[in-house]
Amino acid sequence: MEKKKQGFFHSLLFKLFVAILIGIFLGKVVNESLIQLIDAVKQIIGDFIGYIVPLIILGFITPSIVSLKESAGKILSVTLIICYLSSVGAALFSFLAGRALIPSLHIQSAVAEGVKIPESVFKLEIAPIMPVMTALVTAILFGVAVIWTNSKTWENLLKELNNIVLTIVEKVVIAILPVYIAVSFAGLSYEGVLLSQFPIFIKVILLVLAGHFIWMTLLYSLGGLFSKTSPKEVFKYYPPAYMTAVGTMSSAATVPVALKCARKSKVLDPKIRDFVIPLCSNTHLCGSVLTETFFVMVVSKILYGQIPPTNSMILFILLLGIFAIAAPGVPGGTVVASLGLITSVLHFDNTGTALILSIFALQDSFGTACNITGDGAIALMVTGIFNRVPGRSKEA
Repeated sequence: MEKKKQGFFHSLLFKLFVAILIGIFLGKVVNESLIQLIDAVKQIIGDFIGYIVPLIILGFITPSIVSLKESAGKILSVTLIICYLSSVGAALFSFLAGRALIPSLHIQSAVAEGVKIPESVFKLEIAPIMPVMTALVTAILFGVAVIWTNSKTWENLLKELNNIVLTIVEKVVIAILPVYIAVSFAGLSYEGVLLSQFPIFIKVILLVLAGHFIWMTLLYSLGGLFSKTSPKEVFKYYPPAYMTAVGTMSSAATVPVALKCARKSKVLDPKIRDFVIPLCSNTHLCGSVLTETFFVMVVSKILYGQIPPTNSMILFILLLGIFAIAAPGVPGGTVVASLGLITSVLHFDNTGTALILSIFALQDSFGTACNITGDGAIALMVTGIFNRVPGRSKEA
């Protein structure tokens, strides 16, 4: 998510929208030879993004773990547990809703249709430096070991690695993402199953938005229960933060506005508020994981004819809550950070990955807005748990 202010016509959202339109047009007009070339480009870029995935895991998750020691304590531990439970809970809610609603969307026949793209005569394989799960285990072990050994050298190296990988993502991955989306949609359009499923995508986005508000309602209800105060005294101040997140697609850019909104509330403990709100902007991704969970089920149904097995989805959800920590600072962050899960746990191919990236990016601002608005509820919960509600506080 870019921190710099930019016009809509220069935004990633606009570029991806144009790429989708170009891809659909190309798929309708190109001949067999050109679609083979387009498919080869898609395979190369897809492999390159797959190569970057382990670097994203090492460059984001490991430094995130190391940075936690700077704010160690009970409040930190409780906040992180709540953030993880909220993210996983939102994903499970989305999974159950998907199991109930997706069959009624009538998309089971999409797989059998379509023209087959001829196999490309040109292939260039770019293998990742290590498997995704190896990268995750390595990231966790290194992060914990740096904390145990209090190694300042490695701590600084990891911060530099984080900056390097973030630069690679922003300057390379995000730059080629519109091209990847365009060639992927060209393939889908050529096969002929894309336009017939367009109304499905609109329905899915509306369903996901409804899910965001249901989950935010649950979080604020729990916040009121824990703090024994009215949650309205927090969320009524949050519309400016919600709209800022929708406009910027950035948790980082919205934090100052969110803090300003939260400071108007008289039921949040000031110290907890000023600690929890910035922390949650990097660790609480309930809206994003809710969205991604529903989308992977829909895309799997469209492209592969079935929703992923329940055991695969549960594993995906439990790991997604961890991988989402690597999302802040990356455009389309949750999906980009969890590409390895999508390919290794759910076994999506390049076409499925590209479709997920596209649909997710088109509504990413609303997922970010749900994340940020939900942070206020987390602050209310933590305030109540430590009995620090102003007016009846008792220091923990």
